[in-house]
Amino acid sequence: MTSTSDSPSTPSPAASAPRSAVGRRAVLGAAAAVPVLAGLAGTASAAPASRRRPSRLKGGGDLGPNVIVFDPSTPGIQATLDEVFARQEEDQFGPGRYQFFFKPGAYQGLNAQLGFYTSVSGLGLSPDDTTIHGDVTVDAGWFDGNATQNFWRSAENLALVPANGTNRWAVAQAAPFRRMHIRGDLNLASSTYGWASGGYIADSRIDGAVGPYSQQQWYTRESSVGGWTNAVWNMVFSGVEGAPAQSFPDPPYTTLDTTPVSREKPFLYLDGERYRVFLPALRRNARGVTWGNGTPRGTSLPLDRFYVAKPGDSAATMNQALEQGLHLLLTPGVYHVDEPVRVNRPNTVVLGLGYATLIPDNGVTALKVADVDGVRLAGFLIDAGTVNSPVLLEVGPRGASRSHAANPITVQDVFIRIGGAGPGRATTSMVVNARHTIVDHTWVWRADHGEGVGWETNRCDYGVVVNGHDVLATGLFVEHFNKYDVQWNGERGRTIFFQNEKAYDAPNQAAIQNGSLKGYAAYKVGDHVTTHEGWGMGSYCYYNVDPTIVQHHGFAAPVRPGVRFHHLMVISLSGHGQYECVINDTGAPTSGSDTVPSVVVSYP
Repeated sequence: MTSTSDSPSTPSPAASAPRSAVGRRAVLGAAAAVPVLAGLAGTASAAPASRRRPSRLKGGGDLGPNVIVFDPSTPGIQATLDEVFARQEEDQFGPGRYQFFFKPGAYQGLNAQLGFYTSVSGLGLSPDDTTIHGDVTVDAGWFDGNATQNFWRSAENLALVPANGTNRWAVAQAAPFRRMHIRGDLNLASSTYGWASGGYIADSRIDGAVGPYSQQQWYTRESSVGGWTNAVWNMVFSGVEGAPAQSFPDPPYTTLDTTPVSREKPFLYLDGERYRVFLPALRRNARGVTWGNGTPRGTSLPLDRFYVAKPGDSAATMNQALEQGLHLLLTPGVYHVDEPVRVNRPNTVVLGLGYATLIPDNGVTALKVADVDGVRLAGFLIDAGTVNSPVLLEVGPRGASRSHAANPITVQDVFIRIGGAGPGRATTSMVVNARHTIVDHTWVWRADHGEGVGWETNRCDYGVVVNGHDVLATGLFVEHFNKYDVQWNGERGRTIFFQNEKAYDAPNQAAIQNGSLKGYAAYKVGDHVTTHEGWGMGSYCYYNVDPTIVQHHGFAAPVRPGVRFHHLMVISLSGHGQYECVINDTGAPTSGSDTVPSVVVSYP
């Protein structure tokens, strides 16, 4: 299951630096105030719309003021990019949400710097339809070169010819890089090569080398790379042409020749002058990009088949649109929902632009999916409300049992946050009950910094709970929950790449005690499960409130031949807490203040 490439080079000195847990907790100042350009007016969260339903809702329509569309003749593109970046560079928990679209064509001399809640995308069917001679840049100057808080931004469906031959993409979690063609090299570290802890690449071609440098972990899926320079803790590849050979733990490369099953994220594109949404086809045992040989496989829908939601639209309005048979396009902004958004029809698409954000009010579940085929959820954020929600995202009702093997539900770039932007509470963030669901890149995060943060203030016991059988997770990032970060109860589950930090803010050992066990595992497979498999998985602890806390293990699973793990690690960040084992009672303990992984290559 391995592929070969040139041997990785030796990491730079910065590559051995530990993740800055302290830095990630810093409370940020206010964003810079800048004037509003014509065409960018409008706030991200408008007053609630009337609950009175119109007789029938129409599809299509204007995408709103925070979707900014350029063509090669548009004047002042760089000035517009710079103005939004000035607003969003440091505004980690603000309401601003922006989507930039570039129509097909060639653009010269641009540098699109991306701040928080900013997405940039091409509007062609292929990345090569839209070429920027310049850069799409994420750096960390706002945070003294520390890239560990560069969350919530994305790049998609563009070709770049970097100005100096190398594009910089120094991101952390929730920052997908999809359907990109880099005609040069890609650097995943900040310009100072400080701490970094992303990230995710899919369906992309990098002609030159990818240099992660100080990035501690990374997942790359179904792409093509001209080389890969180094690894720190955990680099995982599935279906990547040019990926380094499997060599965990030295260097820590986990390489699968293919991805078992996948379906790329839906995306907006232009067919002449009309907007459509492309729906990529399902792939099995996939390798390489979907767009390399002409038109990608899949189908498309015209925009008038979508209800184009705007901030202020109620859940009742969105549900009426869904009941009418429309799909849902969430334009950039913040949406308060006082009842669940209900996706009951097979093959429904819910697509967000510019990190559109759902906030449940009065303790409701933000979004529920029925036990139906082919639903696609993509590109939005769910932010917990002030009243505890039992669940924030429910994929399939309790007891869901239908087979969706031929046409699975997909959850892609759907991110969940509890606290940080203010007090928020839930019991469980995401529950997956539907069989054969594909969760492709999520960051489910109980905030460790920002507003409304504390062991009980933004309490959420469970990050992701999987009850459905045959579920696949590719790129699973889940952090800081009060109990289990992931609890997997379904049979035949698979995870390719898992990244976790245990909750920093546990007040003492008693607060995390799990019966006779010291602490809740980051990833728990149910005791009754007979078949499960995981590849390239890591858990870290940084118990800064009480550094004497001991976590027994990062991973817990029944000891059965069908339950298998490959390439596991646990790390104590600078000695703030320790692990006694890696999985169950297996694996060496972490020790001292050295941030050095303890690994298990294969289990059992």
